[in-house]
Amino acid sequence: MKRHDSLAPLSREHHEALILAQLLKRSAPEYKGLPTETAEKIIYAKNIFHNSLREHFKKEELLIGKVLHKHETLGKLAKEICLEHEQLTNAFLRLGTSADIEDSMDKLGIALDMHIRKEERVLFPLIQEHCSEKELQEITLLLNEIHER
Repeated sequence: MKRHDSLAPLSREHHEALILAQLLKRSAPEYKGLPTETAEKIIYAKNIFHNSLREHFKKEELLIGKVLHKHETLGKLAKEICLEHEQLTNAFLRLGTSADIEDSMDKLGIALDMHIRKEERVLFPLIQEHCSEKELQEITLLLNEIHER
């Protein structure tokens, strides 16, 4: 399903987060220009989280707030997505503090990857299916307002 223009900016933001998810995984290949050492990966991950991912979560939660009433499945999914945002946030804030740093990085990478895939494969298609064109345009305006702040 082609991504509606109103959701496309969030999908584009997912690209950076998917690369981060892969970088954090134990089996991560080397990416040109990205850190390869554990300590550098932690710094990189925390910077991405604080500089873009945290704001991305806020945008998605505002979006979810606008659409969760449109369908029972969206309401249920909204709770899951928001809980995952909270869990991911906590994992990013604790990153580098556990006894097994590489294991916690791997778990975070897997969780972030699964979360993004859920949004792309389940949440966004449901929004497109159950929201009118007018509602999707309102989403565009909402996301533009947030971007301008």
